[in-house]
This record gives sequence, structure tokens and C-alpha cells, in this order.
Amino acid sequence: MIIAIDGPAASGKGTLARRLAEHFEIRHLDTGLTYRAVAAALLAKGLPLGDEAVAIEIAQNLDLAHMDKGVLSAHEIGEAASRIAVLGGLRKELVSLQKRFAETPPGAVLDGRDIGTVVCPNADVKLFITASPEARARRRTDEMLSNGKEATYASVLDDLKRRDERDSNREVAPMTKASDAHLLDTTEMDIETAFQAAVDIVAKACKS
Repeated sequence: MIIAIDGPAASGKGTLARRLAEHFEIRHLDTGLTYRAVAAALLAKGLPLGDEAVAIEIAQNLDLAHMDKGVLSAHEIGEAASRIAVLGGLRKELVSLQKRFAETPPGAVLDGRDIGTVVCPNADVKLFITASPEARARRRTDEMLSNGKEATYASVLDDLKRRDERDSNREVAPMTKASDAHLLDTTEMDIETAFQAAVDIVAKACKS
């Protein structure tokens, strides 16, 4: 079984993806971490983010089992990842890696921006998780503050809007809802309500 989950940053898709993977006993891949891992390597080497040849070489040697989400969640790495995500050759390399992960038995839950449209267009179930920019900014701000990081609601909201704009309007694989994806708006939902709604969608889709 392959479950494809897309949506903007801080919509809750990552948490839902992890919990769905546990619930249905399949593997999980946060595809955003693959871009963050490449971006982090470029930053660590002091190389320009536009150096696509080096970015592709890094992607070819990426170990999905050793991506540290804690380290890769840093704000500056997220910003860099969003910038390199527009590189067509790099996306092709990472999409190939993500496809192999998804197609390895017993299946997987993948979350990102282009899973249902590009990476796994034939997924058994597709979800597009969204929420208002204001709700997402509140969640991200609370998360950052709880982790001891400095953050203000206004700056986080501006950052999310910029990332939404960049992800939705890039020429290669823009973030968009697949025509056959189930829309789940979590603006007014807590995580338990959203999780149960997602489980119901997946269960119903698998029966049909």
C-alpha cells in the first residue's frame, strides 16, 4: 500500500504521515528531509545553493536511514531546501530515490509537496492536508518556542507565505492538489481529530 500525502508547511501532514505509517504498519518517508539533507551538505561545505552538479552528487549518495530530523529541522536549512527544490536535475534524482522507497514492499507513506502528482501518481490513497496560513503560523511558532528557539508569529507567518508562494509557483513539480486526492483541512482540528479523519479516508479508499 502506498499513501501519498501533500500539503504546505505546518499543515500537520508530517505528523499525520508518521501516525498513519504506524497505524497501517508500513514505512514512512518525509521527502522534505531529502531536500534538507542535500541543502545541509551544501551549506556545510560552503558551496552555493545553485551548484546543481554538486547537489546531484550529494543526492546520489544520500542515506535515507541516517537523516537526522532534529538537525535538519533548522530554519536556515529549511530556507535553503526550499531554494534548491527548484533545481530540475536535483528533483529528478531525488524523485527517483523516493519512488524506489515507495515501491519497496510492504509499501509506505510519503509526505511532501509533489507526492500525489509526481512521485507516486498511482498511489492507493492520496491526501492533501491544508490549513489556513494563520493556523499554520500559530502551530509553527508554538513548536519553535517549545523547542527553545526564538520566533514571533508575524515573522513565521511571513516566512510560511513566502514558502507557499515559492512552492506553488516553481516551474518544476509545483505544489498542487492531485485531482484524485482527498482534501483534509485541519484548520479547526486537533491532531487526534485530524488523524481519525485521515484513517477513515484511507480505510474507505482501500475498501472501494
